[in-house]
Amino acid sequence: MGIINVTPDSFSDGGQCMAPEAAIRHGMELASQGADILDVGGESTRPGAQAVDVAEELRRVLPVIGGLARSVGIPISIDTRHHEVAEAALAAGASIVNDIEAGRRGPEMWRAVRDAGAGYICMHMQGTPETMQSSPVYGDVVAEVRAFLAERLAALAEFGIERARIAIDPGIGFGKDLAHNLALLRGLDEFVSLGHPVVLGVSRKGFVGTVTGAARPSERLAGGLACALHAARSGVAILRTHDVAPTVQALRMWAALERPEGAA
Repeated sequence: MGIINVTPDSFSDGGQCMAPEAAIRHGMELASQGADILDVGGESTRPGAQAVDVAEELRRVLPVIGGLARSVGIPISIDTRHHEVAEAALAAGASIVNDIEAGRRGPEMWRAVRDAGAGYICMHMQGTPETMQSSPVYGDVVAEVRAFLAERLAALAEFGIERARIAIDPGIGFGKDLAHNLALLRGLDEFVSLGHPVVLGVSRKGFVGTVTGAARPSERLAGGLACALHAARSGVAILRTHDVAPTVQALRMWAALERPEGAA
């Protein structure tokens, strides 16, 4: 899943794709590098980020989604926590909603997904982007995040959203400190066991820099690839990344090494 941030303030690439033409070109490049899904977002959800007005979010993302829908042959995801944005994005050509709030604002988001027959990514977050890194606390982070996702999956089923259209995301970096993030990565099999595709986003995140000493987000590729390969071995289905080409290359090499000797 290739990331397209149409924002001025995302932690890694804010401002690089603010013009719709630049964002569309970037998406086409990610698709050519091997992305299977493009994830378009118009509101930064980095720690401490301020909320964006729905009208502004729509202004940012709709031209990009429309342009990509006409230009690439892969699914487009809208990364939003606002049902109005999800509805408009699905009408413009997106087919997946990536919801960091997991439907906790009310039924409108899930209704938009259900009525459109869209895919849905249900993510765990403690707090909000504005507050989530202010001393997050868990007793057992893996058990608590798993229980939250299991409860959301049951509620989604009751709401009438088909099981086959739902993926889950433990929300690395969303209301978690370094120890929490590492525990979630070590416990990925617990999320895989829920029986839904698991999405993982670790690309360029701060905890990678903390472990490796890479201060700038652009220097965290190697650490992110280590996490990606660990996730693939654990059964994670979708890797959300800024760095599509290196991730595809690393996964292909890992897959070749994992195949039994003599297999094609």
